[in-house]
Amino acid sequence: MKTPLILTATASLAAALFVSGAAAAGECPAAQMRPDARTSGETMPAKVTDTELAFVGLGDQIGGLDNRRLRLRRLVVQPGGVVPWHSHTDRPALIMTVSGQITEYASNCAVGIDHKAGDVAREVKGVSHWWKNNGKVPAVLIAADIKNDADTTAAADHM
Repeated sequence: MKTPLILTATASLAAALFVSGAAAAGECPAAQMRPDARTSGETMPAKVTDTELAFVGLGDQIGGLDNRRLRLRRLVVQPGGVVPWHSHTDRPALIMTVSGQITEYASNCAVGIDHKAGDVAREVKGVSHWWKNNGKVPAVLIAADIKNDADTTAAADHM
């Protein structure tokens, strides 16, 4: 039964948000922010596992959200691993780094953004990005997002 793991992951995410006030991940330095700082990145996943832990169909919960579900996932990105270039148009997400460290390469930032254990990154419309584990240990991430099951593009399943 997956419930204890789901409750533990959800409790960890909630605790991190509560303890830190509104946990903010590493952010792009203001001097490095610019539109279209990068227009592409790594396009193939590497050394990453993505496990869906649970989901709730939203169509019967909230009007107008047919084909969408709130899902909770666990990603493990091995050293050198990559979550490929993708956007969050129509799929907002919160990503918590549980352990390890990972670097985000965002379309609106000229430098990589490091996310360490305890950080929570907000992924929203208007920003595309890719992630790489440049460290020596696996990066473990918990991702909560709203997935549009009507979207069948391969990029729709990335972080």
